[in-house]
This record gives sequence, structure tokens and C-alpha cells, in this order.
Amino acid sequence: MAEIRFHKLAAVAVFVAAAAWVYTGEFVSVGSATNEAGEEAAKPDEPAARAEEAIRTVAYVVPPHMAHARAIRISGQTLSDKRANLSVRANGVIEALPVKQGDWIEQDDLILSLEAEGKAAMVETARQLLAQREAELAATEALVKRGTLPTLRADEARSAIAAARSQLEAAQADLDRIQVVAPFAGYVDRVNVEKGSSVMQGAQVATLISIDPILATGEISEHDLRYVKIGDTADVHLVDGSVRQGKLRYISREATSQTRTFPLEIAVPNPDGRIPAGMTAEITLFGQPVDAVTLPRSVVTLSGSGDLGIRIVRADDTVGFIPIDLIDDTPHGLVLGGVPIGSRIIVAGQDLVVEDEKVNPVEADAEAIRQLVGEATGSVN
Repeated sequence: MAEIRFHKLAAVAVFVAAAAWVYTGEFVSVGSATNEAGEEAAKPDEPAARAEEAIRTVAYVVPPHMAHARAIRISGQTLSDKRANLSVRANGVIEALPVKQGDWIEQDDLILSLEAEGKAAMVETARQLLAQREAELAATEALVKRGTLPTLRADEARSAIAAARSQLEAAQADLDRIQVVAPFAGYVDRVNVEKGSSVMQGAQVATLISIDPILATGEISEHDLRYVKIGDTADVHLVDGSVRQGKLRYISREATSQTRTFPLEIAVPNPDGRIPAGMTAEITLFGQPVDAVTLPRSVVTLSGSGDLGIRIVRADDTVGFIPIDLIDDTPHGLVLGGVPIGSRIIVAGQDLVVEDEKVNPVEADAEAIRQLVGEATGSVN
């Protein structure tokens, strides 16, 4: 029994000692005093270290400025300068058809003639009648001068001449209606009838086109309209790879309601007729030269508000943002306007910094610039 009591007393003593240790909390300091001291020692240097890590290094360039003409590219097609659908003005049977599709003809050349059916004889009869009336007037006027006939007879003779002349003109017009002639020089693009066939008045018999000059037509946006004017030079790129130059000769003063764009025409010399109508074409118009710089496409970024532009390093080494005007897209990069002279433009790290952030600017070396240009052209070597 004495032994059992001893164990109970020992257990109670251990329990009381453990409770006293827990209550005092001294165990917390085990292994922690050194850590706290270490942390306290590190705290004075932590802000400086974080500030040093926050300053990013960016590469910049100061690009040269140049005068560049804005290139405005428009999709379009070629059209004939003139086009006429020729029709007959009388009923009849086709007697002569001296042209065929593809022929070149001059203005007033005969394209088609109907059978005269006595119309030529009517013209000749009217011409003879007019000659007779003129002779009668001469004889009547001679007799009036002698006093043999009254003046009224001379007036009647003049009226008869006027009637005969009208009859001749009507007969001649009726004869002219049997012929179809070319209103201008050009190519016979289509012939719809055959010799010997019968046609009705108003029937379309042929199509005549003029393709010198050939027209390149398209529509320019309302934003680009202010940069062009009548007489400007334009390049016309054709699907066969050739490039022809022409002059802007027409701009519509009314926009197309669906697209809010303005139709225009470029007149391109085509003396050999090698450019046909209806061919796909890309028109490039050039505006007045403006001050610009050329930069890789990767340099362009977005501001916090979503505006397109570039980031620069200000004089105090903070980041700034400049909205840009996209003037042209060339194989060497984007041509941008609105960039102040001497601007330090960030070309590496621009997407990792924000406006007003302090940075460590470093001028980009030749190799970095070469790689950027290669990236812009898609031909890094």
C-alpha cells in the first residue's frame, strides 16, 4: 500500500509541475528567441530590398523622325471608262453587220444597218421636191420684182420651200434610223444579233466599251477622306502582280448609306488595252507627308484605359504613355505619327510597367534593335 501511494504522489507531482510550466508559457521562447532576434535584425533592410526589387529595367530607343506620306489602301476593281448598250431605232431586217465581238472601232463607224425598204428613195424624192420649190421661189421673186405677181405669191413660195425642207429632214431621219453607229471609239464587247435576223425597235444589238483609260474604283472611309484630293497620284495593284499608276479623278460627295464610305475613281492609262474591266485591284493613295517614326509592331501597347499607343521614359525616369496615329504598315514596321522628337520609347519591358512607375532605363543595343526589326518584318536571322 505504501508503494501504491508513492506512485500516486509522484504522478500528482509531475502533473502539477507540467501545469505550472504550461501556465508560465516559458516553452514559447524555446527556439524562438533567436528567430525573433534575426527578424528584428532583418527588418531595417527589408524596405530597401523591396524597393530595389520594384524598380524594373527597361530598354529604350530614340528613333529618328522622317517625313512619310500616309498610305491609304482600298480594295476595288477595274471598270471601263465608257460603256454603251446600242439599240436599233426602227423595225427591220439586218442587212449589214460589219463588226464582231472584240473589234476595235472608231467613233461614227457603222455597227449595223437594216434594210432600207424604200427609205433612200423617199429621201431622194424629198430632195428633188426641195430643189423644185427653190426654183419656183426664184422665178416668183423675179416676177414680183417686175410687178407681174403680188408679194403674197413670194410668201407662199417661201412657205412651200419650208415644207419641202421639213419633208426632206423627216425622210433623212427615217433613213438614219436604220443604221447604228459608234458613239465613241472603243471595243465591241458583245454582239447580240446575226445578219439577216429581224429586230424590233429598241432591241439591244451590241455593247461598246472604252477602256483607255481604265478605271480603278473603290470606296474610301470617312476617316481617310480628308487626306486625299482630286489629282492625287495612286498606285493600282492588279491580281497579275503588276502595278500601274493613275490619277484620282472623281470622289463622290455622298457616302454610301450602308457603309458610310465614299466611292472614288482612279484613271489609269491603258493604251494597249491589256487591263480588262472587272479585274480585282488594290488601290493605294498617298496623303500629304507628315512627321513620323518607324517602330516594330511589338512596341505598340494599350494604356490602362484601352487606348493604343507607346510607353516612354520621361526625364525623371518614370513611365509615360503617348497615344499614336497609325500612318502606315510597312515591311519594316509601323509608321507612327504623334511622337514628340527626342522621346525615349520603351522597346523591351513596356508591357511589364505602368504609367508613372519608376524604372531603370537602359538604351537598347544594336543587337536588340536588330532583333526587334526582325520581329517586325518576320525575318529574324
